[in-house]
Amino acid sequence: MNPAVQNLVISLGVMQVARKIPFDDPDVLLYVRIGYVSVQVLVLGIYYYVSMAIKSKNDQTVLKYVDAPNPMTQEPGQLVTTTVRDYDLSETSKLLRSAYMGIAMMAFLHGYMKYTQPLFVQAIMGLKALYEATPVRVHLLGQKAEGDLKRPWKAAGGMFGGAAGGPQTDNAAITEAEKRVGGTSKKDD
Repeated sequence: MNPAVQNLVISLGVMQVARKIPFDDPDVLLYVRIGYVSVQVLVLGIYYYVSMAIKSKNDQTVLKYVDAPNPMTQEPGQLVTTTVRDYDLSETSKLLRSAYMGIAMMAFLHGYMKYTQPLFVQAIMGLKALYEATPVRVHLLGQKAEGDLKRPWKAAGGMFGGAAGGPQTDNAAITEAEKRVGGTSKKDD
C-alpha cells in the first residue's frame, strides 16, 4: 500500500479510537500527555543515537547523484557529490526537523487551541514514522542499503501513487550533469 494512503488510513483508524477515549477525565488526559511526550523523547533519542552511529561508522564512500529537478522551474536537477556519512547525516537532520515541526504544531494545537485528540494520534503516528525512517532502518535495525534502501533514498510517492521524482543515479544522468557543471563554469570565467 502507498505510504501516504497507509498514513491516512491509520490516522483515521486512530482518530476513531481516540473518540472513545474520555479526554474530559484529567487522569486520562495526563496519561495521554505523558504518552505523547514519551514517544517524542523516544523519537528524538533514537534520531540522536542514529546520528552518533553514522558518525562512528564514518563511511567516506563518495556518493554522486543528480538531485530531483524543481517541478516549478524548467531547470534540470543539480549534480550532488557527497559522502555516505554526510548524506546519512543530512537525511537524519531532515527527520529531526520534521519531528521538531510536529512538536511545535502539537504545542500550538494542544497548548493554545486546547485540542486533545491530536496528542493521541500523533503519538501513534510518531512511532510509525520512526519505524519507517530509512536511516533508522539502515543504522539501527541493521537492514542492508540495497534495493529500496540504496542511497540516495527516494522520497515517498504522492497520495495517488504519483512518482516523487527522486534523485537519478544512472551514469548517463550523472555524466550529463557533470557536462552542464563544466560548461557553466567555463562561461563564468
